Amino acid sequence: MTITLNHTIVPAADHREAARFFASIMGLEQLPPAGRTGHFAPVRVNEQLTLDFMTVAEPEGHHLAFEVDPATFDQILARLRAASVPYGSDPAHPDNGRIDHPLCPRGLFFADAFRNLCEVMSPA
Repeated sequence: MTITLNHTIVPAADHREAARFFASIMGLEQLPPAGRTGHFAPVRVNEQLTLDFMTVAEPEGHHLAFEVDPATFDQILARLRAASVPYGSDPAHPDNGRIDHPLCPRGLFFADAFRNLCEVMSPA
């Protein structure tokens, strides 16, 4: 059997706001609340994977890295700029406004209000 990641929990002080922000920047579908009490705000990443945002009292930020095609990268970058969300090429400085990623031709990092750091990498 092939092992496939089905979902992972992403902590946030406000799970609905974190899911909304992530989905809007990445151009993904935010699903209806899930869990017995609706305590997850899932975002569909692809056919196999959802990120399930969950409210926690003291969220510790996670690093989430994504490989995307060049057109998707351009769309994400345009949404970041349109929303005035800082981004950058260095995880220590995700606000330097650069996309010259050290591991790929184009890439960037951006953070949400809950210290989750997203990395987006493109082969061109």
